[in-house]
Amino acid sequence: MAPTPSISGYSSTGQIRLRSMLRAIRNSNVSVFYQMPDLSYTWAENVPEFWHLPWQAGISEDALMPKDIAQKLTAAKNQLLTTGDAQRLELSFPDKNTPRWYEFFIDSDKDENGGMIGVVTTAVEISELKHREQVLKILLREVSHRSKNLLAIIQSIAMQTARYSGSVEQFLQKFRGRIYSLSHSQDLVTDSNWHGADFRELLCSQLEKYIHPKDPRLTIEGKDVYLFPGAALHVGLAFHELIVNSASYGALACENGSLTVSADLEPDGEGEMDLIIHWKEAQSGNGSGCPPDDTPAHVLKDEETSDIKTKTHETSRFGSAVLLRIVPQAVSGTACYTIHDKSVEYFLRIPHRHFDY
Repeated sequence: MAPTPSISGYSSTGQIRLRSMLRAIRNSNVSVFYQMPDLSYTWAENVPEFWHLPWQAGISEDALMPKDIAQKLTAAKNQLLTTGDAQRLELSFPDKNTPRWYEFFIDSDKDENGGMIGVVTTAVEISELKHREQVLKILLREVSHRSKNLLAIIQSIAMQTARYSGSVEQFLQKFRGRIYSLSHSQDLVTDSNWHGADFRELLCSQLEKYIHPKDPRLTIEGKDVYLFPGAALHVGLAFHELIVNSASYGALACENGSLTVSADLEPDGEGEMDLIIHWKEAQSGNGSGCPPDDTPAHVLKDEETSDIKTKTHETSRFGSAVLLRIVPQAVSGTACYTIHDKSVEYFLRIPHRHFDY
């Protein structure tokens, strides 16, 4: 146990103040050391037990501290003795597997005439602060990385939307919709602390603007898998393209249309399970709000698809590029997009490393 300063030479009021200050120090993470001008220690208060310091009267810095720490403290104290300027430094002490960090404040103790009669060192543990700084740096790097990825997605959306828009108004309408879709997916991912998003929650967040989840025309089936962040953002974009198309020209534009979205697991042939997302919509007859029977409007009226009735390959239009190229590539998967006169089907296969179940 390190010796503490004597209070016998103080007045009654001084003794009370000193006892109060010593008690406050003992209840804190602050340690106080006092040395003579030759840097021999005379007393210390609230020394952490894990330091295991071999206290005795007149002990030197080298005998008291680990060698590397003693050298740095001695250099700082010699600087104080030479210049009279207070010193500050941060040092780490080994403690099992985790270092303990301390901030040292080194100042002089002077007599009534201003002469230096001792050195006062205050050590404040800042281990928790250092840990928070490290976590913050990691988080900032992660935010920077994710922000760059998100900006790359937005840039791609902007460039491709502009490429296939006939006017500024058309561009703004399409671009706003896609950014709105992306923001919904981003909100889900952010709310989960960047862990991802549930399949059903992601789908419903994209559908809610166009159809109520309990609408009889809508059926959601299969596994409610957990999509990891990158997959969630891109699958959300795919849902947006399908939903806008359906609400404008397909099943969701019909009172008697139907939409079924499912998520099922299928072996990948290597002992893992792939996720198969299946979007299937159909029109029954020529109900209210549906295109005429003799006009495959779902194909011809879509400004972002070509005028063929069946599409199972890449096309030059951005909507189809999202579904057939951008999203599958982002999730290392494959996709198939088929359009008939009164039905649309979209399959997206996602490898196991992009989701959990």
